[in-house]
Amino acid sequence: MRFRLRRISPRFDSLWIYGVTRVFVRVAVCFFFLFVVLPQRAGAQETPYFVTYSHHLEEPGNLEIELSTNYATQKGGNDFIAPWVEFEYGVKAWWTSEFYLDSQGTFGDSALYTGFRWENRFRPLMHEHWINPVLYVEYENTNGADKTMIEVVGFDTQADHAVPNTEARKEHQHELETKLILSSDCKGWNISENFIGEKNLGHDPWEFGYAAGASRPLRLSVTPEACNFCLENFVVGAEFYGGLGTSWNLTTAGTSHYAAPMVKWQLPNGVSFRVSPGFGLNSNSHAFLLRWGVSYEIDGFGRKVRSLFR
Repeated sequence: MRFRLRRISPRFDSLWIYGVTRVFVRVAVCFFFLFVVLPQRAGAQETPYFVTYSHHLEEPGNLEIELSTNYATQKGGNDFIAPWVEFEYGVKAWWTSEFYLDSQGTFGDSALYTGFRWENRFRPLMHEHWINPVLYVEYENTNGADKTMIEVVGFDTQADHAVPNTEARKEHQHELETKLILSSDCKGWNISENFIGEKNLGHDPWEFGYAAGASRPLRLSVTPEACNFCLENFVVGAEFYGGLGTSWNLTTAGTSHYAAPMVKWQLPNGVSFRVSPGFGLNSNSHAFLLRWGVSYEIDGFGRKVRSLFR
């Protein structure tokens, strides 16, 4: 028996993209109206970054589930929306593991699942220091149609995302990504710098990139009674990220770079919302990006799962 692959119609693609957008909006609205009235609990203040990592890891045994998306304008092609789902688990106080599922939909083209990622972050020094290092290792199994732009390395430019999905999806990307994360907390500010190295497990050279961010809660003191709209629940900041060429040509020429302000609203019950408009800093970059996400943290998830098997 032979099976024939059929290309999905543009009308179906548009409906899929519209449907995904509606799902993400509805999930965010449901999170807001459902969890905003749940019993409050104390939670640690987290950074609002989408690309930059800080030294703050997930609490041991806790699971955070996040739905995020990246919308981008496209020169020489169609705009796109790229949603992804994250499952972040605190394995140990010094070890956080995270699993990603990526997808994308390009207006007027098609929509597809683009692969998965598995990352691990390790903190060698547990006590707070002036600079806190974290080691990051990630395995990526994606295709060339991935447009989440969770990192920008090498000579990644907006022209890469103008390739039709039928062609881009044929490129299989099995990559190893490493990061040196340096992060500091000082007087309520978090300042983080990431140095990125990414290697295709084939014969390509190492690709390099960077990300840097700074953020701060609107108020450092905590209101005695738990509340949703207190200033300490809002974190504002900005991040900058871009490519640094390859091991064959370490340079900023021909690379893309972005600046993105952001705000995070973190409710005491574990729900948080993030939004970040991004702006390309040169002609190689997308002119405009818009990222948003909603997450929920489940306290003691590991303990609850273990109790089911006792």
